[in-house]
Amino acid sequence: MAGAHGRSTRPPSIGLSTASVYPENVEAAFRYAADLGYDGVELMVWAEAVSQDVDAVARLAKRFSVPVLAIHAPCLLISQRVWGADPAAKLTRSVRAAERLGATTVVVHPPFRWQRRYADGFADQVAELEERASIPIAVENMFPMRADAIFGGRGAERMRRRGGPGAAVSVFAPSYDPTDAGFAHYTLDLSHTATAGTDALALARRMGGRLAHLHLADGNGAPSDEHLVPGRGDQPVARVCRDAVAAGFAGHAVVEIDTQRARTRAERTAMLTEALSFARENLS
Repeated sequence: MAGAHGRSTRPPSIGLSTASVYPENVEAAFRYAADLGYDGVELMVWAEAVSQDVDAVARLAKRFSVPVLAIHAPCLLISQRVWGADPAAKLTRSVRAAERLGATTVVVHPPFRWQRRYADGFADQVAELEERASIPIAVENMFPMRADAIFGGRGAERMRRRGGPGAAVSVFAPSYDPTDAGFAHYTLDLSHTATAGTDALALARRMGGRLAHLHLADGNGAPSDEHLVPGRGDQPVARVCRDAVAAGFAGHAVVEIDTQRARTRAERTAMLTEALSFARENLS
């Protein structure tokens, strides 16, 4: 499993996703990254206004001396209207933001099934943007979603009749596993493998030398995405990290965990510190 950025003898950079400090904001993420010793941040572009303002983010990067390693395009269900409604235009804008901020990776999810025009042209657009900008666009593995989380109300009831209570459906085209379609670069998310019931080591092998980016998290196979601190779930996160390093992985490893249940900043700091220590130990 060689690194998609070329073989490296140096440990991967370890970044902090700005989503990891929610409900605190982007500025707080830069502050945590600086104080705790992260190598940079991955900017999650979503509803928070500052996350959408490239100039404001550039000022934060300069103020805290923390680089932006990666841009996560606004492709979540909750960010469908961020940067407009056209998903193809939003992906292009994400690449331009990466160029402006000096980020070396753009993370994007596979298209939703209802985004038919975008889905039809997705692979070609990714390839064209990568060629033009020379920035890897790393397509992320996802997971089936529960019907009630997607459709709500009567739609969820219809899905339950078809598939039983809590029926899960794939809303991604052609599937939630990007290796089914094939791309030049991938993001491996180890919370999503738990939720999907995917063998993380087998998926890493399928990604092979095209693995460009890691989302460090964990999970126990719950029907909803958990994003636990690495080491607190049942995913082989340490093995994935060590195998990647042994193969010369040269991308970024980004801590993307859920700290919403932290009751204080001290608790959130402890979780982020634990995750960073895990990453340093297993990626060195």
